[in-house]
Amino acid sequence: MTRYRRRRYGRRVSGKEGAVVAALAGLALAAAVHASTAGGTPAAAAAQSLTAGATSTGANVTLGRQMAAARGWTGSQWACLDWLWTRESGWNAYAANPTSDARGIPQDINGWVVYAPGDAPAQIAWGLAYIAQRYGSPCAAWAHETADSWY
Repeated sequence: MTRYRRRRYGRRVSGKEGAVVAALAGLALAAAVHASTAGGTPAAAAAQSLTAGATSTGANVTLGRQMAAARGWTGSQWACLDWLWTRESGWNAYAANPTSDARGIPQDINGWVVYAPGDAPAQIAWGLAYIAQRYGSPCAAWAHETADSWY
């Protein structure tokens, strides 16, 4: 009979423990965002922290939401964009598709030619412009993605 050993330092967290951990993480994130935006606008603080080397996907989502809203893409259009880039890259500014040259948050097929790895503001700006030019809206891009598994 095979015996299974528990990991020495890790264990699963579920139920009430998981809820408490999630709540504490949310409070810590809210405090960090509040502290980082005390001196300016949230968009400027998010862009500054991202260009300074921070790679938080949560910060990338926040920045993406703000930049999409500037184009008028809120509500369902924002939801489509979030689903699209969550599926494509998980909002990771260093994402690299192992089966193609697609790179970054929007997964530009040309790789790192247009923007640098980790440069979330440039990646998001490029991706929003690409969606607007090619599909007209995030929901049209999402419809193409769900039908053909690429956009």
